[in-house]
Amino acid sequence: MAQSTTTTMPETMKAWLYSSATGGLEKNLELNPTARAPSTLRPNEVLIQVISASINPADYKVPEGSLLVAKALITTPASPGIEFAGRVVVTGPAVKDFQPDQLVYGSLGTPCQFGSLAEYVVCKESNLVRMQDGVDPDHVATVGIAGQTAYQSIKPYVSAGDKVFINGGSGGCGIYAIQIAKALGCHVTTTCSTRNVDFCKDLGADEVIDYSTEDVMALLKSKGQVYSLVVDHVATPDNLYRESDSFLLPGKAFVQVGASSMLTFAHRLVRPSFLGGGKRKYVIMLTQVKKDDLAQVGDWIQQGKVKVILDSTYEFDDAVKAFEKLRTQRSRGKIVIHVSDKP
Repeated sequence: MAQSTTTTMPETMKAWLYSSATGGLEKNLELNPTARAPSTLRPNEVLIQVISASINPADYKVPEGSLLVAKALITTPASPGIEFAGRVVVTGPAVKDFQPDQLVYGSLGTPCQFGSLAEYVVCKESNLVRMQDGVDPDHVATVGIAGQTAYQSIKPYVSAGDKVFINGGSGGCGIYAIQIAKALGCHVTTTCSTRNVDFCKDLGADEVIDYSTEDVMALLKSKGQVYSLVVDHVATPDNLYRESDSFLLPGKAFVQVGASSMLTFAHRLVRPSFLGGGKRKYVIMLTQVKKDDLAQVGDWIQQGKVKVILDSTYEFDDAVKAFEKLRTQRSRGKIVIHVSDKP
């Protein structure tokens, strides 16, 4: 649908802004009730009023990382946030699938100047899907990063009946990964701490290894080569990839989703097998925004096949507290911030 001639672009908006991330992003966030709003749309873009924004570690890790990288990606002052749910306000002239007042969800793809922790965002049409009837905006706001990452780390590599090992089942992506693997017909083994064992079982995990009381590597090796996929969210134990050929079937993939240090990716990727490196295919997960993937996860949420677990929700004025909670790495489920009123 062409851009409305009666709907004008807003001039200002409420937004959390930062110009520096030195000392921690949350220490630099300032709430501006009259921040500059996005002023123009490209033909394939949509202006959205954000209802719910879900936050992820990338939202503070990118601004706090290499200064050159951050400057290349983000013009400041900027708002953090990548994934969201909201309502369409204005559409560009080449947009065909959306019109004003429709409820949508999606991902901006990467951190940018106009992030989702603001009243309005501009998003490419290809990064959006219609919100399914009856779903909570808080829930589908978490699909753009966590839901898509989990889906793309599993779907291309498995068939129904396969055994999947998910290392780290209680975090934002792990929670999705367990349920998506089960929705695809797989047998799931996962790891977590003692307090989350029953939680992971309730999500559908067939077997849970308590890493705080059990030897993860010994248990995996004792099973032999039975897994068709390993999805690693935490990168511990250190030798998990190096010795994965003892439990991962030949020709199958070890997918690295997360790690505490970028050195983990480098060491596992470049160390050859004849020098003690891993002998299985090593895949670094780089999430791509795909409408079909967004829609599939949203459909499963609507159908009840995937439950969205929210660790906590915060009102817009309390966004700093939300980031403080996210940084503890102790959240069980997703953290969502309410930006505007729900429908």
